Amino acid sequence: MTDKERKGVDTLILVPTRELAIQIEQQIQGFSYFVSVNSIAIYGGGDGTGWDQEKKVLTEGADIVVATPGKMISHLNMGYVNFSSVQHLVLDEADRMLDIGFHDDIMKIISYLPQKRQTLMFSATMAPKIRSLAKNILADPNEISTAISKPPEGVLQAVYLSYDKQKVPLILHLLNDKPDYDSILIFTSTKKNVTELVRALKRTGGEVQGISSDLEQKQREEVLSQFKARKTRVLVATDVLSRGIDIKDINLIINYDAPKDAEDYVHRVGRTARVDKTGVAITLVNEEDMFR
Repeated sequence: MTDKERKGVDTLILVPTRELAIQIEQQIQGFSYFVSVNSIAIYGGGDGTGWDQEKKVLTEGADIVVATPGKMISHLNMGYVNFSSVQHLVLDEADRMLDIGFHDDIMKIISYLPQKRQTLMFSATMAPKIRSLAKNILADPNEISTAISKPPEGVLQAVYLSYDKQKVPLILHLLNDKPDYDSILIFTSTKKNVTELVRALKRTGGEVQGISSDLEQKQREEVLSQFKARKTRVLVATDVLSRGIDIKDINLIINYDAPKDAEDYVHRVGRTARVDKTGVAITLVNEEDMFR
């Protein structure tokens, strides 16, 4: 990539969320600091000021484009995108993209790419729908399977049986009982619960913020930045933060709502005890969750 003259887009990386697109593009910038490789992250949810720059890149070229499928489709529909020189296609968190409903968008984007290319697909699971996608877009692929998904070894896992009305008082007790924990991530399944839980926790004067798709992109980036910098002790989030996002040294994960399946649980809990660190993960289980 560094040895050839830039003509069009060389590598296209598709990801499910804005946060992951930003994070990957930041890592690319770090890796390519001393080489002449340029990159851009293209994602929705902004104020539209980046559209012209995105259009320029998609017509004139860039080494690496990291994009969410929905925003890429918006550009493709305008008719000016030039993908004739794409050599590499990467699908990251492919299972998550299918869960969100991006299958048709992915297939449409691929239809604009050259038949001759390298395609890499990364997925936490290999459900039938993932194998079907792989069969459609990969040619005689090599499959590399790592260990079965499981929480990091350094996570102390616990379950509390709790009625819904008991959950907020229980969380307050847990937060007060661990004053030395300065980075706590609480997962809930709905945007409504994010808002309600943040409001309830703020009444006690805690450093609490929430993040969900209801926030504008700049707001989400600011909230995430403050949490990473330890300016916010407690962050309440939907599953938008359960995959791919790298936040160092989270002390405690609390599942306010039990995850829908084992994979979601592993991804949530995997936000703590990273890189040989230790952490605690607590799941609050109500009477309905007990029978899942």
